Amino acid sequence: MTELHPQQPISPYGRSKYIVEQMLADFGFRAASLRYFNAAGADSDLEIGERHAPETHLIPSLIQTLLGQRPHCSLYGSDFETPDGSAVRDYVHVEDLAEAHLLALQWLLNEPAGHYPFNLGTGTGHSVLQVAEAVQNCSPKKLPLRFEPRRSGDPAFLMADASKAAKILRWTPTRSTLPQIVSSAWRWHSKAVLQ
Repeated sequence: MTELHPQQPISPYGRSKYIVEQMLADFGFRAASLRYFNAAGADSDLEIGERHAPETHLIPSLIQTLLGQRPHCSLYGSDFETPDGSAVRDYVHVEDLAEAHLLALQWLLNEPAGHYPFNLGTGTGHSVLQVAEAVQNCSPKKLPLRFEPRRSGDPAFLMADASKAAKILRWTPTRSTLPQIVSSAWRWHSKAVLQ
């Protein structure tokens, strides 16, 4: 999807992001909205990673399961119209996102007041089952999975068209392959367990 894709948020989180973008446009600030797709991974120094309470994001949930911190990982939907039946999402590494922030700030210095949205993603999707397989490859321990019904409103595919960020900001994700993302997240979570 491009930045011009119709915006019809279905969650409070999505609505709040939409409202903030509307406010930025209405107030006439010079602002860039960086629309992350699925931010994931950890920094290369393993100082910053992803942890929520409760954890709902796929990659950390799978890793916590593999580390024995939860009995199984729930996967929502096995009947999507996708090659393997699981939902497909666009994952982008947090260090690529950090770089996009710097590029956007530099670019904004020379732009007139206005609101400039940019999608940040790879344009390549990975299914939930592909992500689970990538996490499973981190350890010989069996990854227990449980399929649950689809969540209301979940689309089968959700991927970014980040060509605007590439053209204007000169941003290209270089750390956002699935193995790079999962490996960095695995190392960060494993380190946290040992501490």
